[in-house]
Amino acid sequence: MMQKKPDDRRKRVFVTINGKRCQAEEGEIILSVAIREKIDIPHLCYDASLDPWGACRLCMVEVLRRGRKEMTTSCTLHAEEGLEVFTDTPEILRHRNILFELYLAEAPGSDIIKEMAARYGVTKTRFLKKIAPDDPLGRRCVLCGLCVRVCNEIMGACAISFINRGPYTVVSTPYFDETSDCLGCGACAEVCPTDAIRITDQNEVRIMSSWNDTRVPMAQCNMCGKYYAPKALSAVVNAKTDPHLARELQDLCPECRGRWIARRKFPAKSGDGARDV
Repeated sequence: MMQKKPDDRRKRVFVTINGKRCQAEEGEIILSVAIREKIDIPHLCYDASLDPWGACRLCMVEVLRRGRKEMTTSCTLHAEEGLEVFTDTPEILRHRNILFELYLAEAPGSDIIKEMAARYGVTKTRFLKKIAPDDPLGRRCVLCGLCVRVCNEIMGACAISFINRGPYTVVSTPYFDETSDCLGCGACAEVCPTDAIRITDQNEVRIMSSWNDTRVPMAQCNMCGKYYAPKALSAVVNAKTDPHLARELQDLCPECRGRWIARRKFPAKSGDGARDV
């Protein structure tokens, strides 16, 4: 994930991470600074498109501020002048190792979690959790909440949510049934840090396998005949497009739209041998 450089229009401050002096925007989150400076801090629930909320707790760091030490999540810690941050103190390492053990128990089917934990020296867990063998998320979900948040906060579909409480909490559709609210956009799969969400395209329908086989009809291109996007998602996009363009282009796939626009903008001259596309 690309991280933006500090904005020259905002006040710059200097923070220290593991002894390295780093420039940041005042108020910028420390995890973002660390990623930009290539300082390793493990994390699962952070995505630049969403406000940080510190759910996974893996990005915990130790902070020295005005002579006092404290532990906090780096994704909710804001940069200020003189802030000192440590990512690998003995207390942080103990905390991190326990969390990795918990995640290995929570998502035993996730190769990503196994590889991530192994990088930090954790290869087995002392904890056990009963997980349904027919779990539609393949025993790969760590309940980070990114899929729920992107569906609700960015797409506005609210097709999935947390269900149950405590150790029985899962992410799914209401009543564990197909849902007509799903746009089939795939944003949930895009932000999932453990590759837990499965989507299958079968010509005229997109099957959201992880969401109880919710079936979303696909739009078909009027020019080339290819199924290119979920109809519900296309309707949302077209509603936000310039009305004239929406009428002309709404039934074309991206490739055919590009050809149509190019043909309109650069019409072929008579006798040059050019053909319609």
